[in-house]
Amino acid sequence: MRVLAVNAGSSSLKLSVVEGAAPVAEVSVPADRGVWERAAVEEALAGLPEVGAVGHRVVHGGREFVAPVRLEAGVVERLRALAGLAPLHQPASLAGIEVVGRALPGVAAVACFDTAFHADLPEEAARYAVPERWWREWGVRRYGFHGLSHAYASRRAVEWTGGERVVVAHLGSGASLSAVLRGRCVDTTMGFTPLEGLVMATRSGTVDPGLVVWLQEWAGLSAGQVREALEERSGLVGLAGTADMREVVERRDAAAVLALGVYVHRLRAGVAAMAAAMGGVDTLVFTGGVGENAAVVRGEAARGLGFLGVEVDPVVNAGVRGEGEVGVPGASVRSLVVRAREDVEIARGVRGVLGG
Repeated sequence: MRVLAVNAGSSSLKLSVVEGAAPVAEVSVPADRGVWERAAVEEALAGLPEVGAVGHRVVHGGREFVAPVRLEAGVVERLRALAGLAPLHQPASLAGIEVVGRALPGVAAVACFDTAFHADLPEEAARYAVPERWWREWGVRRYGFHGLSHAYASRRAVEWTGGERVVVAHLGSGASLSAVLRGRCVDTTMGFTPLEGLVMATRSGTVDPGLVVWLQEWAGLSAGQVREALEERSGLVGLAGTADMREVVERRDAAAVLALGVYVHRLRAGVAAMAAAMGGVDTLVFTGGVGENAAVVRGEAARGLGFLGVEVDPVVNAGVRGEGEVGVPGASVRSLVVRAREDVEIARGVRGVLGG
């Protein structure tokens, strides 16, 4: 069955037609804060091959949606109730469901969740050390994100190397790590929201929760001001004034050097923590826009991970395009660059629900 994979973001609606295990056509429709013109979407769809089903990337499935689900009456409203857990992403996903659903009203649609891959985290990795009531009443736990990318990249790594212990570094505008042991995610860096974990383009990653309280109690900032700063004015843009890793790498000024240093410091520490969750690592995978294209980031990360057995060949690393193995031959940890293919993983989930 040919599947249309829909990946809705605040700046674009990405449409990819997947046949078998490979995309056969792709197009991107520009968006203004997650809003698309119906005519532009219909025009884009008209230029794509006919499909038998649609799969939508949805960032947050909460506690209820732990596997792909057919989009039927009531499901969208339950997804809308989760928007507060991923305010930068969930509204765009819902807008994509609406606009494509109107354009293709007779085609079955399935929601595929970024949180689902992490739904089976061991309890010790999933739970925060906070009052039990928070879990019971509000579902406070570590959900994890980028699951579609982590699922695809970890499966690709096992096919490539056969190693059972995989650390996936999804490094894009958002960034997260996962520890995947024999196909099961046993730890990850993002938590209750996509704000926890690594340094990102505009997001801070993990900060002391006491800082959030202090900023509101003593600095006089509102909850909205703190949230906006941590989500949109932190990370690389907060340290270097730009969210573009290419610019950070190219610049030599103190701010850019610091930004890269902080980014890599957190990345190395996170990889080591993921390896610890599995008792070691067989394969390290870099994926996402930064992971696939920033050889400097891969090289700098590996430079501090030699104690785990990670060794990257600088010449091969600098020359890889698309996918490739960048590790030194014979290194105890295989190091790969894998192209992010959430669309292929979405199509896999759709077929699992609908058959075909």
